[in-house]
Amino acid sequence: MPVQARRPWQTAQVPSVVTIGVYGFTGERFLAALGEADVRLLVDVRDRRGVRGTRYAWANAKRLEDSLSAAGIRYRHRRDLATPAELREAQYAEDRRHGLGQRNRTRLAPEVRERYAAEVLSHVDLAELVEGLPADGACALMCVEREPSACHRSLIAERLAAEHGVEVRDLLPSGRS
Repeated sequence: MPVQARRPWQTAQVPSVVTIGVYGFTGERFLAALGEADVRLLVDVRDRRGVRGTRYAWANAKRLEDSLSAAGIRYRHRRDLATPAELREAQYAEDRRHGLGQRNRTRLAPEVRERYAAEVLSHVDLAELVEGLPADGACALMCVEREPSACHRSLIAERLAAEHGVEVRDLLPSGRS
C-alpha cells in the first residue's frame, strides 16, 4: 500500500482555530480573549475593515493591527473570504423582515449561507489557509457579529473542520466558548 505524503499541518497536533466577533467586546477584553486562547495569528475576514461608532473604534484596521502587533499576534486580511456586498444586502433585507439589526442577529439567512458557500467558499483554497496556521498556538477568524451563527466566519470554520480536520471553537464576549 502506498504511503501518503503528509502535509505540514498533518501532525500529531490538530490545527486550532477560534472564531471571534467584535460586538460585545472592549478592545482590552478582545485582546485578553485572544491571549487566553493562545492566538498567534488573526485572520480578518471582513470586507471593510472598519466598524462605525466610537465604541468599536479599536477594531478599525490600523488600531487593530497596532494592538495585535503589540500583543505579538500576526495579522492577515483575507478579503477573498469576506461576504460580498450583494450577500450582505440580502442578509440586511432578511434582518429587516424579522425586525433585527446586525448587532442582534442570531443566525444567517439560509439563502446567504447557501450562496456564500457556492459563491465564495467554493472558489477559495482553504488548504492554503490551513497550511499557514501557526504550528504552536491558534488562529482566530475575525469578523464583527457577536454570535458565530450570525456570521460567515462560522461557515469558514465549519468548512475547515469538515474538510481539514481543524479543531474549532468560538470566543464570545461573555467568556464562554
